[in-house]
Amino acid sequence: MAGFEKIKLSKQLQRSVAEAGYNSPKDIQQKTLNRIIGGQDIIAVGPEGAGKTTTYVLAALNRFNYAPEGVPKVLILVPEKDDVLAVIARFDKLNKNKSISIVGLYVTSGLETQMDALADGADIVVATPDRARAIYLKLGLNLNKMELFIVDDADRMLKKGMQLPIVELANSITKAQRLVFTDVLHTKLEKLIEPFMNNQAIIEVDEFEETGLATHQQLLYNVSNFLTKQNLLNLFLADEEVFTRSAVFINQTATAEKIYQSLHHRLHDSVGYLNPPFFDVNGYKTADEFRADPKARVMLVSTERGDDVDLKGIPFLIHFDIPQDIDTYIKRVTKTNEDDETIALIFATDMDMSLVKKIEQATGNKMEPSALPGDLVIVNEPRSKTEPTKQSTKNNEPETGAAFHEKKPSNNKNYNYSASRKAEMNKKKKHG
Repeated sequence: MAGFEKIKLSKQLQRSVAEAGYNSPKDIQQKTLNRIIGGQDIIAVGPEGAGKTTTYVLAALNRFNYAPEGVPKVLILVPEKDDVLAVIARFDKLNKNKSISIVGLYVTSGLETQMDALADGADIVVATPDRARAIYLKLGLNLNKMELFIVDDADRMLKKGMQLPIVELANSITKAQRLVFTDVLHTKLEKLIEPFMNNQAIIEVDEFEETGLATHQQLLYNVSNFLTKQNLLNLFLADEEVFTRSAVFINQTATAEKIYQSLHHRLHDSVGYLNPPFFDVNGYKTADEFRADPKARVMLVSTERGDDVDLKGIPFLIHFDIPQDIDTYIKRVTKTNEDDETIALIFATDMDMSLVKKIEQATGNKMEPSALPGDLVIVNEPRSKTEPTKQSTKNNEPETGAAFHEKKPSNNKNYNYSASRKAEMNKKKKHG
């Protein structure tokens, strides 16, 4: 229990963390728990394994120093069913107050079964945003007495296009403390969460390997989208005095074809593929052939093809895409010769920043974003189809395996309401 006594947890929770084997709080718990217990809105940024889940589980349980009412006081949103089950398992590990009812909501065939579980009494709800929104609009999830609203793995949910249900649920809670936990914080995520936060504190922790790997110099360029990445690549490679010879890494062969056409239009036969996918395009059978060709300046490498590339003697390694397998990236940028002055450039959109964070954790080296060139043409993104709008909030959630049978008129339940109509109706309900 050493260390946890400095955190304002109940005596029962102090005993629980000791019995669970948590000998001392992690960095993120030391920096956030007392703030959370004090009522502050928090955005907590930390890598996988930093202790984010335990942080908000303890914060939620610490609210129940009394007999629960069976009305939801805590709503936790997570990306998928497996996450719901994992969070509930963490509650089970730390919760000694068995009068607290915890209900999980996720897409499955038993929507009405989950609604019945809520009706039987729920103090803490752990849910995927789509299922929570669907049940809320069916008047099955009461948000009137909500005290704590938690969004976990926010960056991942943004990638999955869950903005609309998150924002609608947040806006339907009139007054509650809000906590957001994420691996990485970037502009798109800030735009999502800013409207429903209140004077939030942003707390970031890093957990790097104690001994950093010896890597090439890494320059990170955070760009808005694919077209801006393409403009940046064209801009750099147009400078033949600096970018004398470069390897450009692209994840998908189809994308590599687009990049090849764009570059070949400008650079002609000085650009080619490693092991070209088509017989009628310029290419090199090996990296040695690329290095030996005096006209060659750019070699495109498709990560999808799985080529093992000898990169020695190539001064610029440009990652147009970051490979999903970060070990592939690390192998490319690991320095084997102290005198090697190779520079690795990484083009990353906001959606790629979680991969950048994982690379930093694995290598023990933090990458600071480099300034974008002043003459870079930045392409504005069209409004995402998943961004919240004022359109109808009709529930379009798919139901898998649902039983379809016609109900008697007296038993028929017309659950689907707009969010505004739902809020008006819910405030009139009486709760025991």
